[in-house]
This record gives sequence, C-alpha cells and structure tokens, in this order.
Amino acid sequence: MSDIAAVPVATSNTSQLTAWDGTEGQYWASHADEYDAAIAGYHQSLLELAAVRRSDTVLDIGCGTGQTTRDAARLASAGSAVGVDLSSAMLGVARARAEQAGLANVSFLQADVQVHRFEPATFDVAISRTGTMFFGDPAAAYANIAAALRPGGRVAFAVWQDRSENEWFTAFTGALSAGRDLPSPPPEAPHPFSMSDPDRVVRLFTDAGGFHDIVLSEARSPMTFGATARAAHDFVLGQLGWLIADLDETRRRTALLALMRTMQDHASSEGVQFGSAMWLISARRA
Repeated sequence: MSDIAAVPVATSNTSQLTAWDGTEGQYWASHADEYDAAIAGYHQSLLELAAVRRSDTVLDIGCGTGQTTRDAARLASAGSAVGVDLSSAMLGVARARAEQAGLANVSFLQADVQVHRFEPATFDVAISRTGTMFFGDPAAAYANIAAALRPGGRVAFAVWQDRSENEWFTAFTGALSAGRDLPSPPPEAPHPFSMSDPDRVVRLFTDAGGFHDIVLSEARSPMTFGATARAAHDFVLGQLGWLIADLDETRRRTALLALMRTMQDHASSEGVQFGSAMWLISARRA
C-alpha cells in the first residue's frame, strides 16, 4: 500500500483511492489470474477494437494488474504502453509481470486519471477494460483523456451493460442478500454499472469535447469464476463478503449456502460460469 496522501486525486475520487489502494486492491492483486480468467471472453475483442499499431503509444486506464497493458505493448512493439491505476498493489503485480515478460516498452503509473497532468496530445489510443466506471467525476476524466490523445487518437473501452443483463451480479447479490433488499448506488455514482446507459456514455464523450464516431457495440460472453463450485464460492466471497458482515450467524449461514448452491448450479466441464454482457465503446478525437 502506498502513502495515500502522496497520490494526487480529485476530491470526488478520494473514496476510490482508499478502496483500490487498500484491501480491495490488495485482494485483486492477490487474485490477478482469477480476475483475468473471469473476463477472458472480452479480452481479445477489446484488443481488436483498439487496433493497436506497431508504433502507437497506448494509455491503459484502470489497468489493474496489467494484462491489457502488456498485450498492448506487445502490439506496439516500436511504440509504448502506459498503464494507470490507483492501486499500488495491483501496479506492483503489473510491473513484476512486465519485467518477467521482458517488455521494455511498458510502464505503470499510480495516478488519478481525472487530474493527472498527462503530456498533451501524447497518446494514439486509450484503452480500458472495466476501468472507467469508477470515476467520481467522469466528465473531468473524459476531458483529461481527450486532452492526452493526439488528433485522430482512438478510444476503446469495455464497460458493463446494465446489471439486469449480467447474471453473475444478480446471482451473487441475490444469494448474499439473505432476503434483504440491498441498496443500490445513485445512478451516476461510481459503481460497476455506472456506464451502462448508452445515452450517458455518448453524452460524456460529446461533452468532453473533440470526440466523434462514438459507437457502442454489444458483446456477451460467459464469465468463469473457478474450476469448481468451492473455488468459485471462495473467490467471490473474498470480494463480496462485506455484504453479509452484519448478519447474525443463522442468516449468514443461509447466505453462504445460497451462494454455494448457485455455484453448484452453474458448474460445468468448463468451470463455474455465469452470463455477462458488456458495451465495447469506440470513439475518435477530432
């Protein structure tokens, strides 16, 4: 964990820094392979949308443990890739894996994309795999991304569609609710589905200035959360266990049994899989 006070962030993003540079980011860092495997069905589609060229400079927003950054750097063999994230733990994994892979054209930066002073008109393409839904002020972030792109620069983002289209979310929260009505975050607050409304996405790109050819394409893929029901149960509980932290022992046991049951119901020879849906977003700076 870094010295949080030393990381410049927008006031609207302080809670995100606390979470991602705290226990949440540490959990993701220690389960990097599981998270990459869960979302693997979208990885190649995002890279194809980005169409990274040999001499491109690439900005990877919310890069996490760096799988997308490393693969972008491989494609930009005569260029470079920079991964940006709030989590020092995940960035530590990203740097170690890039070094192990012998990638000399990749670097990682702990920063808040809302306020970080990127060199203007530096990047040919900005990519993000589920990293743009957590901005406290997305308008500021999108404007800053636009300023960092060269004229003609491209955007390729993957964001979740509505929670109703994502079986994994409804199944996990339904099991762990133990019959309660769990509160939903405000529609425009930072959360996994904050970019699920296509009209809002188009508005953000338009208001950021300089973006055109804004296209949202639907993508669907099963997500795999573990090879066995037990592995999937433990992996998901490690992230969502806070949902049952305040329950008494009886209701907690009920919730855990419900979570295991849904994992067992979705187990197959391909692993424990749930349906999911994303928007693949492309845009271009004028």
